[in-house]
Amino acid sequence: MELFSTHRGMISLAVIEDQRPIGLINRNIFLLQMSKPFHRELYDKKSCIAFMDKEPLIVDEDMDIDTLTDKTIEYGEKALTDGFIVTRGNRFIGLGNGLSLMRAVAGIQAEKNRQIMQSIEYASVIQRAMLRGPSEALAAAASDCALVWEPRDVVGGDFYHFSVHENGWFGAVADCTGHGVPGAFMTLIASSALTKAIEQLGPREPAALLAAVNRSVKTLLSQARDSVCTPQSDDGLDAAFFWFDAQRRELRFAGARIAMHILKPDQAQLDVLPGQRKGVGYIDSPAEHAWTQSTVELPEGSLLFVATDGLTDQIGGPRQIAFGKRRAADIILAHRSEPAARICETLRQALAQWQDAGREPQRRRDDLTLFFARI
Repeated sequence: MELFSTHRGMISLAVIEDQRPIGLINRNIFLLQMSKPFHRELYDKKSCIAFMDKEPLIVDEDMDIDTLTDKTIEYGEKALTDGFIVTRGNRFIGLGNGLSLMRAVAGIQAEKNRQIMQSIEYASVIQRAMLRGPSEALAAAASDCALVWEPRDVVGGDFYHFSVHENGWFGAVADCTGHGVPGAFMTLIASSALTKAIEQLGPREPAALLAAVNRSVKTLLSQARDSVCTPQSDDGLDAAFFWFDAQRRELRFAGARIAMHILKPDQAQLDVLPGQRKGVGYIDSPAEHAWTQSTVELPEGSLLFVATDGLTDQIGGPRQIAFGKRRAADIILAHRSEPAARICETLRQALAQWQDAGREPQRRRDDLTLFFARI
């Protein structure tokens, strides 16, 4: 009683026998007992053992903090409120405080998070640098064009590729499995596979390029059905690959679950070149799968539009439903006479307003890529 009265901040008191801890007395429990009527008559001649927890958490001074945290959680609430006993060679050397432990864990976790975020932010610099070249190529290929790339997190799983060649230019918009760091890793794999395929096959056959990327991703991730080992992942991408022949004014398109939308000057509605319902690289995509290729002649002033599903699948609005394809098409048609950059920005703003239109603002569900070009 005297020790607790003298040391107001003392939460618990260890009971020691021959330098070895045998129990722990909780301050609040002890004072509650001593506050009862006739406490002196009842307790003055009792041993302190009557008040102690006989099975406190006892840890060695060399125990690492992760193991200590697990042990504390395993012991439950009493280890946090009472604290724990610290020993060296089974001999008592001090007490640990549950609150201090939580502060230490929080500090370590904050430092880990800071280091992780620094790494992710630098990865974002690398990813954006990788995409800078293709965006510059698009600007050189089409004077009236626009491109929005917005990852849901700091880095993302969408990527695009544009390159200028003799008599035309090639474009690709792709949505890889996942978002954040896993999605960003997939963009590196898929983008490298596409660059290699263009070097080997040229840019003029989008369907052949989809097939080549499919084989490459399946090989890199060991996702072939006849693989000796069980595949460790089922990852891939949805993609729209297209080649525009500037001399013939001819568009060749092949898609894997991403469509190309075309608005010709003399038409009241968007034409849709659908993507096939077969993704690139996944386990259920055969290594020799052949995508179909569409060819369309485009009159001057035609508008091309491609978007990943971060646009159409975004939940929002008063009824908290998906943004949808029809809503996007109506916005494009309403602003069809404006420059591509203005149409793109209007659509992006409409999506942002859709996210905030309900009772509670909706978090972005996925990465977003929008591509417009008037050719």
